[in-house]
Amino acid sequence: MGKAEDNKRAKRNSLLQRSYDLFTTKGISDTSISDIASSAGVAKGTFYFYFKDKQDIIDHLIARKSETILLNAVNNLDDRRNADPEMSTVDMIITIADSIVTDLSKDPKLVKFLNRNLNYGFYHKAVTDDTFITTVNVHEEYEKILHANGARWKDEHLMLYTIIEFISSTAHTIIIEKQPCDLDYYKPYMFESVRKICEVFELE
Repeated sequence: MGKAEDNKRAKRNSLLQRSYDLFTTKGISDTSISDIASSAGVAKGTFYFYFKDKQDIIDHLIARKSETILLNAVNNLDDRRNADPEMSTVDMIITIADSIVTDLSKDPKLVKFLNRNLNYGFYHKAVTDDTFITTVNVHEEYEKILHANGARWKDEHLMLYTIIEFISSTAHTIIIEKQPCDLDYYKPYMFESVRKICEVFELE
């Protein structure tokens, strides 16, 4: 990679990092593109060379931050599956969920920024847009989990929607507002609820 490409990558990364810093301190609505460009030490026009608008850089930040969390969850699942090749689909889903909510609980600032964006809409975009998440093939991982050991489901996408929306909304409230209890206390109830959701959609 040449020096020009290195400079472009550095400017883009600086814009991403500075925008994240501003969004999580000033707030998204109170942060302008001029603020981001100034903080990154570039002209406002340079911002538009890399991003279409403020929503575009927000989308890229969501993808970048979420990608790290998803990759860690997949690696944790691989470790568990290596130890237990007969692991059930439900246990795999819970392993992924546990890894994600645990990582998020360590960074409430990130949870506030994501603002419930780790939802089914996020999953759908990650599956249908190959440029959104690049280090994890979300669709491939989803298929591998859902059909492991011959598992069969009715309305499987609706099942996934229900699980994702349930976990994202309840975990968000507990991590940010610390209500109605702390996350460690709630996790057994969360995961037992996931098991019940799966039972509804399981084919005999």
